[in-house]
Amino acid sequence: MSIVGLLRRLVPFLLPYKWLLVVTLVLTFAGSLMAQVNAVVLDRAVDSINSLLHVEEGFQWSDAAHILLLVSAVLLGKELLAALITFGQRVFGEKIRIHVSRDLSLRVVDRILQFRMAFFSQEDNEPGKLQTRIDRGIMSLSNTVKNFFIDILPLFTSAVLALVLMYSANVYVGLVATVIIPIYFWITALQGRRMKGWRHRVFGTHQKLSSGILNIIESMGVIKSFNRERVEADKQAVLQDQSTDQQMQTRRISFLFEGTKSFVEQIGTVLIIILTAYLVLIHYPGMSIGKIMYHVMLFANVSAPIRQLHRIYDDLNDALVYAEGFFGILDADHEVEASGSWKGGGEAREVRGCFELTNVEFTYPNGTHAIRDLTMTIEPGKTTALVGLSGAGKTTIVNLLDKFYNPDGGTIKLDGVPLSEWDTHALRENIGLVLQKNHIFSGSIEDNIRYGRPDASLDDVVEAARRAYIYDQVMALPDGFRSNALLLSGGQQQRIAIARMFLKNPPIIFLDEPTASLDAIATEQIKNSIDAIKQGRTVIVISHNIGQIIDSDMLYVLDRGHVVQHGIPDEVYRQGGLYKQILDASARSMNVDKIVASVQ
Repeated sequence: MSIVGLLRRLVPFLLPYKWLLVVTLVLTFAGSLMAQVNAVVLDRAVDSINSLLHVEEGFQWSDAAHILLLVSAVLLGKELLAALITFGQRVFGEKIRIHVSRDLSLRVVDRILQFRMAFFSQEDNEPGKLQTRIDRGIMSLSNTVKNFFIDILPLFTSAVLALVLMYSANVYVGLVATVIIPIYFWITALQGRRMKGWRHRVFGTHQKLSSGILNIIESMGVIKSFNRERVEADKQAVLQDQSTDQQMQTRRISFLFEGTKSFVEQIGTVLIIILTAYLVLIHYPGMSIGKIMYHVMLFANVSAPIRQLHRIYDDLNDALVYAEGFFGILDADHEVEASGSWKGGGEAREVRGCFELTNVEFTYPNGTHAIRDLTMTIEPGKTTALVGLSGAGKTTIVNLLDKFYNPDGGTIKLDGVPLSEWDTHALRENIGLVLQKNHIFSGSIEDNIRYGRPDASLDDVVEAARRAYIYDQVMALPDGFRSNALLLSGGQQQRIAIARMFLKNPPIIFLDEPTASLDAIATEQIKNSIDAIKQGRTVIVISHNIGQIIDSDMLYVLDRGHVVQHGIPDEVYRQGGLYKQILDASARSMNVDKIVASVQ
């Protein structure tokens, strides 16, 4: 991405604030005019004082005082007016930057919410890396707006006006100033090309560092339990050393180019002084001692952008790197979750929950072939259990049925309509999903339960909590339902997730190890609640709990993504095979014989 391309991408975010832009541009032009006043006043003041020294009547302090008072009044008045203009220009420019930053944040959040789950399964889109791309992208792009409207635009406007005044006073001096500028920009362009690769390396290392720190925080319990603090610290030290070396290399290259550019700028100043002094000495028309100072100060205004350009150019080049990652997210149309138009339900037809999977194939983005030529039917109004060893594809089937992923081959139908034709929003409105580990949002318990149905009343929330057997524990907290949900235990958070499902009350329910983190009494309580809500609904259960498996109307036994057994639980057990092995192993691991002997 070029700088022009970057600015072009920012235009749609700037257009809503076109009146702010107009005001900023007007103030910028006015401020640039003010910047030339010093040179003009100094020119006139030096020539006026010089003429006083050569008058025939002799030097008069009254005349000198008049000149000095006039110069002081003009310069102080100019500084006051310039301060007001600069204040306004910076306030409006900063307002544009803040609003654009907000709009960029809202746009990218809205975008990632539209993406399919496969996007978040890719290695480059791990939470830490994705957050770095978004945060640094927004920061660098908003800084680009600041650099352009608060820094670059005033400087370059002032430079152009100063150059026009130099040409108006003397063409030769103007040409000298003009020749120096492209040399400086050429060096700057070389610097940008030389440092581009290093900037990409630094950005990549920053992503790894952010991802690594996030991983440490999320894995703190495991790290401490294995006494691996030193190991993780050493990993970060390696990345930090790599980042340090890369940053030092970019700084060395930058300092080399910046020193060269400063030298070129000083050459320009020396040439201006020599040329204007020569023109004065040969009595060139229009040239005077005042004009020497006049041109030197104007050239300072011309070179002001040059003095600032290396910093701004560095920021712009950083923005080019980060903008590629940021706009890569906004431009990822192929990652947007596909949705059909069939909404089912309504008065004309209710969702029954009959799923038909035929020769389904699916491979995760990381290359894991999870589902192989899978065919099964989930009958409406019944409970179907999915059984198999870890990695058999049970959770993947739920992900496919909820349209988190699309199959690579075969067909999936719901109530006779291909799942691809179902409106994704309407489909998920009819599905309740309880996972082994459910996410709890930052906020109150009430808000977390109400997430299942945003328009639910407090009475509905309380009833859902009762059915999930969490009500008494919530009321025992000092703030009741207004307590922070993140402070609950893992088992309590699981009940909150189950309460959401009760509140949503959908015709289709997916239960993926819903009681895995609950104690035995809580498991029995939740099982009773789930048994009650199962009536008349299509339920798919994934569980290693024997009680939940044998209660199902139908079960499918999976092995490496393929159905190897199916039928009524008792009949499948009598067939022997994998299901019998799993059930027998579960019974042995639970010491069923001793349990039976104990309760007799």
